Amino acid sequence: LVTGMVGEFPDLQGIMGRYYARADGLPADIADAIAEHYLPRGAGDALPGNATGIAVALADRLDTLAGIFAIGQKPSGTKDPFGLRRAAIGLLRILLEKNLDLELRDWVELAVSQQPVKSATAAQEVLDYILERLRGLLVDGQNGNSTEMFDAVMAAKPRSPRDAATRLAALATFLQRPEAASLAAANKRIANILRKLPSDAGKDVLADRIDAALLKLPAEQALHAALLQQQGPVRAAVAAADYAAALAQLAGLRGVVDTFFDQVMVNDPDAALRANRHALLAALRDLFAGIADFSRLPG
Repeated sequence: LVTGMVGEFPDLQGIMGRYYARADGLPADIADAIAEHYLPRGAGDALPGNATGIAVALADRLDTLAGIFAIGQKPSGTKDPFGLRRAAIGLLRILLEKNLDLELRDWVELAVSQQPVKSATAAQEVLDYILERLRGLLVDGQNGNSTEMFDAVMAAKPRSPRDAATRLAALATFLQRPEAASLAAANKRIANILRKLPSDAGKDVLADRIDAALLKLPAEQALHAALLQQQGPVRAAVAAADYAAALAQLAGLRGVVDTFFDQVMVNDPDAALRANRHALLAALRDLFAGIADFSRLPG
């Protein structure tokens, strides 16, 4: 900066820094990082290529977002004088295109904690702002991803932008299967049933409350058996972030789920049978919810 070169030729920002760093005898990765941490400068621009440049690029953008939000200067409408939208999109492009599984909340909270101005709300505001930009990157009519699909994935609280993108890609593939519409409708029906339960039971119906002795009808017995068979493989696939494999397993439940709803009265007059069937449905819901909230899908 003190040479005046960048003031005269702004496009040389970073590029001149690399030359000066090399002239000063700094290590090559540091010199390259000085140039590359400004990348990407805009849509379609190249990304930093070395690990040091990537680290500084991420830190720079996180610090900028945290600092500006902490002093209450977040963008409003179309006004974005500090280029926060560009910073957030650049951050996301690096994470997604470099395949980095960075837990965004932890790093945003760290960046906010380092600011000289303290704010109790800045971390959540920054996270929300970045995730809205993620919506813009991942929801695209050309790739078939809809807003409802994105919301369904985000309801499962993916640990990182990469995790969200992986879930969304798996969901998009699953929705092309013939079983998808029926299972999505079943999840919506389950959500409606459980939502109407008293607050002390509705959201907290747990699969471990299922009493096998109270499963009287063949259709509910078959669903229970299928759930027991699928739980292990599905949870293992989710733990490995192989959401496509998990959904392929869940597709096999279509037949028993359809039969259950055709032949079983969920809200049975008998309170014990009714509660047991609610728990059975909650177990089914929980298997899908590990990937996305299918009740948010249209249809």
